[in-house]
Amino acid sequence: MEKILVIGACGQLGTELTLKLRDLFGTEQVIASDLREAADLIKDGPFESLDVMNKEALDQLIEKHQITQIYHLAAILSAKGEQNPKFAWDLNMTSLLNVLEAGRNGVSKIYWPSSIAVFGPSTPKTKTPQNTIMDPNTVYGISKLAGERWCDWYYQKHGVDVRSIRYPGLIGYKAQPGGGTTDYAVDIFWKAILEGSYDCFLKADSRLPMMYMDDAVKATIDLMETDADKIKVRSSYNVSAISLSPEMLYAEIVKRYPDFKISYSPDFRQTIADSWPNSMDDSEARKDWGWEPAFDLEKMSQTMLDNLENILVTTK
Repeated sequence: MEKILVIGACGQLGTELTLKLRDLFGTEQVIASDLREAADLIKDGPFESLDVMNKEALDQLIEKHQITQIYHLAAILSAKGEQNPKFAWDLNMTSLLNVLEAGRNGVSKIYWPSSIAVFGPSTPKTKTPQNTIMDPNTVYGISKLAGERWCDWYYQKHGVDVRSIRYPGLIGYKAQPGGGTTDYAVDIFWKAILEGSYDCFLKADSRLPMMYMDDAVKATIDLMETDADKIKVRSSYNVSAISLSPEMLYAEIVKRYPDFKISYSPDFRQTIADSWPNSMDDSEARKDWGWEPAFDLEKMSQTMLDNLENILVTTK
């Protein structure tokens, strides 16, 4: 039976991925870990405090729980990475290499997320291909591009079964955002319900690839559960679902909150967003392991509002 370790389980993606993995494999089979205190949503199952930069501590935890699979999600994201670049590089790289070494030493399967941040100003913006120019201009993007090459190298040289997705911006309601350039697309829903207005740090027409969290979790697990011989890309797969801008999200929200107001105050994150694609070609993921999203802009927006209203209205 699989024994799964989720590193970075208290983050936006980690929280929801841990819940789904426990639903599929059993609560006791999925060990959540983070440096933070266990999130409320994942307190019902096993939790370990872990600094993944400490290789000895990671190896001891793997041995203690007889781990067979690792989902390694811990990272410093784009906006926070620019504020502390050396720490972001050290965390993102050292942690990945520690996990890949665990794969070389016996962990049977590893998941590591990449990002659209691997692309840059010279990358084709529309329907960005799987293989194209990659010239990231953030520390986060540089570390993700380096990570992709390490993943492919460990697969080619050591046979480590490592799999990866280049996530677009992720939108979900179960955890608050964690410092990414696309996080406005989560915060805007909270502000619409709680405050009735939102000041966006990107321009109104800044269009970026996005994905609802349920689709991201499904894509991640589907990729990990696919037979190894079908996985043709060992760096990281493009995946796509929705391409949207702040003004498009606003148009969906005012259908339910007609008095909701938005203003725009672009900051340093605008430069980051301008270097990223506005849409992605994910045909290889669709062909190799059957990727297909379930949420479009309207369905995602209404689902976010429905769920956040249930959570927030009582505290408003």
